[in-house]
Parts: sequence; C-alpha cells; structure tokens
Amino acid sequence: MSSLFSVGSAALPPFFSQNRHRLRRSHPPISISTNPSHVDILRLRDLFASSGHSCHRFPVPSGDGLVEPTDPGKLRLAIYHSFIVISVFCRSNFLPSAGGGSNTIPEETSAAIGFQDFFERNFRAPGPDHHLIGFGRAVSDRGLTASIHDVVILPSLQKRGIGRKIVERIIRILTNKGIYDISALCSEKERMFFEACGFGKDPFDSTTMMYTRSTSIGQNGNFLLRTAGHLQLVVPPAPEL
Repeated sequence: MSSLFSVGSAALPPFFSQNRHRLRRSHPPISISTNPSHVDILRLRDLFASSGHSCHRFPVPSGDGLVEPTDPGKLRLAIYHSFIVISVFCRSNFLPSAGGGSNTIPEETSAAIGFQDFFERNFRAPGPDHHLIGFGRAVSDRGLTASIHDVVILPSLQKRGIGRKIVERIIRILTNKGIYDISALCSEKERMFFEACGFGKDPFDSTTMMYTRSTSIGQNGNFLLRTAGHLQLVVPPAPEL
C-alpha cells in the first residue's frame, strides 16, 4: 500500500525530504468532516466574517467594508436543513498564525507535493487543537436536484486546493445518491473557481432569478412588507390553515 505522503517518482523538495519521516508519524494537518454536529456555529459565523462572505442576498451596506454578520440562529437552522454539510479543520500548529513552528508546512512545499495529500483519511471529531478553516454545504430535494452554497476557506489558506476538495466531496456524495442536476449559487468573483470545479453554463440556458419586488413598486392591499437587508420586500401573506 502506498504511503499517504507518496508523490510517485517526482523529486521531493529539500524540506520534505529531510522531514518526511517525522511528518509520517504525525497526524496530517487537514481533516475533512461530513458530520454537521462537528460544526461550531459561532466559529462558522467568524469564518464567514473573516472571509468576507455574506449569507444574505440583500446585505446591509457597511461603511467599514465588513459583511453583515450571519445570525447564529438562522445559520444553525440552515445547517440543520442542509442535505450535505462539509467542514474542514486544520491543526493549530500548521496554521500560518502559529508563527512557522517546526511542524508548519511551507507554501512551496505544500504546492509541490499537492496540499490534498495532507487530508486525514479517518477523521472522528475535531479536538481542541483543530480550527475550522473551510466550509461548504448543499441543499437538495433528495431526489432530483441540488445546489451548492457557502463554500468558504480561511483567506490565509486559500489557493491550496481545499475549496475544490469540498466541492468534489459534495458532488461525489450527490452523484452516489443518483442526483446529477447540481447547481452552484455564486458571485461573479467565485465564477472562475466553480468553472475550475467543472461547472458551466446551463445547457437549457436557464437563469437564477432572485425575488426583488420592493415597496417602490407601490404594492398594497393584502401584501405584507418584510425587511431583507437594505430592502423592503412586498411579500404575499401566508395562507390561512
């Protein structure tokens, strides 16, 4: 059986060549989980904030350039009703903020051998030295369609293949369940990432449309006004049961 850190016949960088035996004995720095109970809601909220990711389609403008914090109660409810939840953890001594300790893997080394090789294969639960550094989820009707949302990576660990690993895991789970109609709700700046993950233009030329009817249209009568970020949406009343 090949080693977890095997790189075939490629030449090993000096750092890795000198420390490969020590790294083999230690746990890999990155762990990926599909268990929703492993997600700490407050840490996830902080991850979104540090990455500049907003869960709101109509966010409240902020003068300091920060995104509106996600409500923990709504975030917890969203995760509970998600079909797939992927969370990624990094051991604290491998984080860039650890000050480059003896176990820290330099960026050039991780790039040379493939950062995905550092994912722990059998992950049970995050310990006190594990930090949430990546997240992604999918919602689905559990039969025909699914959509991917909120793929977020800690800025200091972006461009290491972690985001693609999250998307690949989501797609593998969905296709194993016979769900192939998979979409991704993303911003324009995220488009290139999802294209690299295999997403493209819908062959049926469909377009995602968001409900944006606001009070400026002058609706009245039985319609209700609901605040959504900086907009007031005109919403039909709920039917009486």
